[in-house]
Amino acid sequence: MKQQHKSQKQDQKLRDIGKLILRLMNKKASKIYNYKQIADGIEYKNPRQRELVIQALHKLKAEDKIKETEKNKYIVNLQITDTLTGVIDFAANGNAYVKVEGVEDDIFIHQKNVKDALQGDTVLIVTYHFKGKKLEGSVLEVLERANDTFVGTFQFVPHKDFGFVVIDKKQINNDFFIPKNKINGAKDGEKVVVKMLNWDANSKNPEGEIIQVLGLPGEHETEIHSILAEYGLPYEFPPEVEAEADKIDRKITAAEVKKRRDMRKVLTFTIDPKDAKDFDDALSLQKLENGNWEIGVHIADVSHYVRPGTILDDEAYNRATSVYLVDRVVPMLPEVLSNDVCSLRPNEDKFTFSAVFELNDKAEVQNQWFGRTVIHSDRRFTYEEAQERIETKTGELAEEILVLDKLAKILRKNRIKNGAITFDRSEVRFNLDENNEPIGVYFKISKDSNHLIEEFMLLANRKVSEFVSLTRKGETTGNTFVYRVHDDPNPTKLEALREFVGTFGYKMNLANSKKVAESLNNLLRDVKGKGEENMIETLAMRSMSKAVYSTNPIGHYGLGFEYYSHFTSPIRRYPDLIAHRLLQHYLDGGKSPFAAEYEEYCKHCSDMERLASDAERDSIKFMQVKFMEKHVGEVFEGVISGTADFGFWVEIPENGAEGLIKLRDLMDDSYFHEAKTHSIVGMRTGKTYQLGDTIKIKVVKANLVAKQLDFKVVD
Repeated sequence: MKQQHKSQKQDQKLRDIGKLILRLMNKKASKIYNYKQIADGIEYKNPRQRELVIQALHKLKAEDKIKETEKNKYIVNLQITDTLTGVIDFAANGNAYVKVEGVEDDIFIHQKNVKDALQGDTVLIVTYHFKGKKLEGSVLEVLERANDTFVGTFQFVPHKDFGFVVIDKKQINNDFFIPKNKINGAKDGEKVVVKMLNWDANSKNPEGEIIQVLGLPGEHETEIHSILAEYGLPYEFPPEVEAEADKIDRKITAAEVKKRRDMRKVLTFTIDPKDAKDFDDALSLQKLENGNWEIGVHIADVSHYVRPGTILDDEAYNRATSVYLVDRVVPMLPEVLSNDVCSLRPNEDKFTFSAVFELNDKAEVQNQWFGRTVIHSDRRFTYEEAQERIETKTGELAEEILVLDKLAKILRKNRIKNGAITFDRSEVRFNLDENNEPIGVYFKISKDSNHLIEEFMLLANRKVSEFVSLTRKGETTGNTFVYRVHDDPNPTKLEALREFVGTFGYKMNLANSKKVAESLNNLLRDVKGKGEENMIETLAMRSMSKAVYSTNPIGHYGLGFEYYSHFTSPIRRYPDLIAHRLLQHYLDGGKSPFAAEYEEYCKHCSDMERLASDAERDSIKFMQVKFMEKHVGEVFEGVISGTADFGFWVEIPENGAEGLIKLRDLMDDSYFHEAKTHSIVGMRTGKTYQLGDTIKIKVVKANLVAKQLDFKVVD
């Protein structure tokens, strides 16, 4: 029995190595590889590992997945026409598309050809022209699972002693079969987390085990924990990580102060949201004898406390970011660090990493200094208190805040002149009662006090990045660094935007990046307060690339900066912590480390940031549906915010809630989707519902589990 288990384990191991080999060889499917190139390519370098590579190659050859062209030289077996590797994305109807790097159009996969692939998996597909028409594909094999845990509702089959889990995610059409011994106490109708165990080739359903019971669907805690579980976000720290955080020496010792620039005597304060507990950044200000201003941007020195190679650092890296759900924060660092040891609280000495600038009255940087400091924050301001000083010009430290405000306004004006784009989207926020029930909705709008902090953080982020990347003469150093990059907008999307806004009489110049930025700013200014403002702002946002982390400094298009990094929030973002460590390494005269390792970190941090923002969006959707539950049956005025083949979405401006109107519910005509003009058009009457139109709607259904509102048109 033991022997059989061992050989199964070995077989699985060779299968896994085979997947790695196929993934490598599929990158260049026409290339002939020798076994050494393959072993190096999948980083199997010691003799024991190489032996496994040889065995895996024999197995692949026996399965006809590769061919041996001559002794020990292999090529992917392309007799099954063209094979490609990509990531699969399912539609709600079970059909899917595979996104392949370097191939412009996604490849369509009919639901009967998806095999055992699930949403987000990396798959090997074979492509062909179906009935001589467009390119299609079939899944040959799942190379890598995107997830092995899923959230869904347990359905017990009475008298059978087994059950199924129906997965929440619309893109997963397969229920998971749960045998009796894997139910683990879950009751019929409960929301659960299921772990995928295996998927037999002859079975329609994957087999799983219930590893966590979340509670009853629709209940607040159940749904919030479902969101965290769905994105694999942990809401508690392992005890050993908490224990290590508690052991941290928080004393401000004379020996450590000696190694730093002591700025405790300089006036310093923080400006943050009223409910903030983790104060990442503080500003200091003093007038110099020459009439210039010395402004210090002081950032919590997390790297002093969180050292590489510790379990604390491993946990922070895995999380990579704090996640801000509507009713709670899932922090990157344990609370003792994020809200206490590292937080720049008033009237306490704190270790910081600082960027200190000498600015003249035109906000031009005359001098700069970077390094470790010790500060003492004299006062904590909320944004509202700082805003009051700016508007009334009175109150404690009003003079100092007004100086910073004046300089920030110049920095902002110059930034926009140099090609920065100003999307001032208001964010939806909720007033919650003591049971976390939403009792009101408001919008967070950026005012001068927000812009003040933003401009000095942008200045620090940009100058740190330039300091690492450029010599004094302005030549590139080639030093490895973690950049925040934002690619130019997609030209096809820009062209479509120009064409579309042209129908409203707006013009755009797409001659070069600078002209595009100028046109976008003018467009955003011109649509302010008009009926089409919402729609055009949304489309302009959609034409933008997504900002990510990278070791390749391609610049930040949206901000108009050539070099830009995240440096100012190490309590809640791991890339900032890496930036601190690298900056200190260069200040100490260290050599540039290899970029490849840091590129890996960048990819992980970008992926985790995307997950966090999806989870945050889901929690807002849940709260909006919960808030609207009380308003089912009521009529509102809304704006059409999106269109699709099956219907269109309407947003209620006063609370940001968005609901769907299905085409099949429009009874007065047969409607179709005109994608180019973002319209829904009646075949007989020509009646049109277009993106940006204002219409009256009635709230007909609020589904907490699906986080979806259904509306109907009221004439």
